[in-house]
Amino acid sequence: MYGPVEDWATDFDHADPDYNRQAHDVWRRLVDGGCPIAHTDRYGGMWAPLTHELVSEIAYDTDHFTSRAVVVSTAEEIEAEAPIGGAPPITSDPPFHHHARRLLLPPFAPKQIEPWEPEVRRLCRERLDDALADGATTIDAATQYAQHIPTAVIGRMLGLPEGDDDLFRRFVHNLLENVNQPPEVRQGYFDELDAYLDVQVAAHVEHPDGGLINYLLDVELFGEPLSADHVRGSIVLLLLAGIDTTWSAIGSSLWHLATHPDDRKRLVAEPELMPMAIEELLRAYAPVTMARMVAKDHDFHGCPMKVDDWVLLPFPAANRDPTVFDRADEVVIDRAENRHAAFGLGIHRCLGSNLARLELRVAVEEFLARIPDFELDDPAGDGVIWSAGQIRGPRRLPLRVLAPA
Repeated sequence: MYGPVEDWATDFDHADPDYNRQAHDVWRRLVDGGCPIAHTDRYGGMWAPLTHELVSEIAYDTDHFTSRAVVVSTAEEIEAEAPIGGAPPITSDPPFHHHARRLLLPPFAPKQIEPWEPEVRRLCRERLDDALADGATTIDAATQYAQHIPTAVIGRMLGLPEGDDDLFRRFVHNLLENVNQPPEVRQGYFDELDAYLDVQVAAHVEHPDGGLINYLLDVELFGEPLSADHVRGSIVLLLLAGIDTTWSAIGSSLWHLATHPDDRKRLVAEPELMPMAIEELLRAYAPVTMARMVAKDHDFHGCPMKVDDWVLLPFPAANRDPTVFDRADEVVIDRAENRHAAFGLGIHRCLGSNLARLELRVAVEEFLARIPDFELDDPAGDGVIWSAGQIRGPRRLPLRVLAPA
């Protein structure tokens, strides 16, 4: 196994424990130093373009880059048979991708998502009640708050047991963070999730509840029900992507407000800025880096890419590109024009963006309404622990409550 990274240009590793903590600095140093595409021999060979132009070019190029695997790891996690892939539609290539994606658009349309707002608010208030019970003056905004909200929402949308939230968090950690574990360990993680979902799907066949699992069981593709692999794979996508990305965005947003009191005070005083602020927090702290694999040998801007090389697509780095965004490394909470890539670029743009925006906005609103004044419990920030892997966000975020409402 490889050790810690010593040269980010030639030994880039998104799973290095220090990467997500210093990612913004890593990107800037590399690009400013004349290295817009980093490389590593880890994971069998991986490239990491870091500018908006390069990330966008790859995201839209479905001829030279395949989506059959989107999470870089040590294991051979590309064996799911085409065209479905392991988590359709995000692991599907055209033309099948178009049809698989269309199936999931209706349940995530705005009119289907908007009615969830009261429930999201209730969940947020419930978590805050628990965290602040008995006059508590500190709160871990990641483990006691952010990590519970999307976990509960997507679990209920799917119709999974409410008591399994901790299990979902373990799935997320194992599959999306422990990417540099030996292949047999990685396979064990997938086997555990598959076994769990097979039980849940069987339960929904026996007792339909009208949730997303039964939607997938009832919908047809090309006049036929979805295969068992397609149903299970889409549940994997909704469960993992619906949890980690959103709790990371909530946590990063609260980290920013804890470390930038002027922005926090302004949002409390001018709540009408919230929609623009949410878009700016998404831009500045976009949680998601996706991946592709090279589909055919070719030269990409001087980089000799080979079949089955991994390619990271760090949308967060694209969002910090100063050639695209004015004051790119600053958070401008009233930024009026904000065509960010937090939800991706190309054919795989996040189909759950309406739900993610709702959860993030409500989570920030409710936190500020209950705790308008707060800061890091440790001013140096040493108590904050950031995730590892392709989803960036705080896993521990200890905050000191200065003035509860």
